[in-house]
Amino acid sequence: MKVFVTGVKGQLGYDVMRELEKRSYKDAVGVDIEEMDITDGESVDKIITDANPDVVIHCAAWTAVDLAEDEDKRDKVHLVNSVGTENIAKVCKKLDCKMIYISTDYVFNGQGTRPWEPDDERNPLSVYGQTKYEGELAVERWLEKYFIVRIAWVFGQNGKNFVKTMLNLGKTHDRITVVDDQIGSPTYTPDLARLLVDMAESDKYGIYHATNEGFCSWYEFACEIFRQASEFDQAYKNVSVLPVTSDKYPSKAKRPSNSRMNKDKLNENGFERLPDWQDALRRYIELI
Repeated sequence: MKVFVTGVKGQLGYDVMRELEKRSYKDAVGVDIEEMDITDGESVDKIITDANPDVVIHCAAWTAVDLAEDEDKRDKVHLVNSVGTENIAKVCKKLDCKMIYISTDYVFNGQGTRPWEPDDERNPLSVYGQTKYEGELAVERWLEKYFIVRIAWVFGQNGKNFVKTMLNLGKTHDRITVVDDQIGSPTYTPDLARLLVDMAESDKYGIYHATNEGFCSWYEFACEIFRQASEFDQAYKNVSVLPVTSDKYPSKAKRPSNSRMNKDKLNENGFERLPDWQDALRRYIELI
């Protein structure tokens, strides 16, 4: 099986390449914007056709959620997340190869407390969510052999994330305020990468939710980060985390308060679910 991965400089793409290496996929091809601009349809067609993969794992995306709301950025976000995804889907259709598209909980309206089901109505609140939703529609429109995998609260070795932000703040602040009215599940990229390669090796197509097990608020996530980090560095014991409501942190993009997602479909199709988020966090903190 020949695998083609986009966005290999990002947190997830980086770990997908490492997982493929672990499984001895010698001819996996990884690209980032320098090698292939996904918004350029001709370039996408030529580069993927030349590689002639059996599966494309599409990790590249515009992920700066607040910046996406800026008037002068909206066209670019649409180009990357919507048009770029459609460009890739069209080539996959032509080559009759599988596509795995990484999506997000932001395609939902974030209301209620019930975990979102894969086939729930999509009603995004932000430009980022809308463009990722458009990407999903493009994949559904062009392909039959596809996986749409929705994730949330991503952290990994390669790039910026909430865990690194908290640890850096903890070095300079003894009090940190974190919102406690947004509930979801963190996603550790090495765990997700394993699942994505399992999917690539299968034909159990469809829409899936894939985050680490268990729910928490951002506040609870932050508390656990400092609890675990203090086992390695005593200084983090002195950091106190204070819960606040989202209205104390107004942001350009509206955040979903309910990011819970139901992952039962993974079991139903024989995929191994991701470990508990606390376990994933422990492995990550030990690593960094």
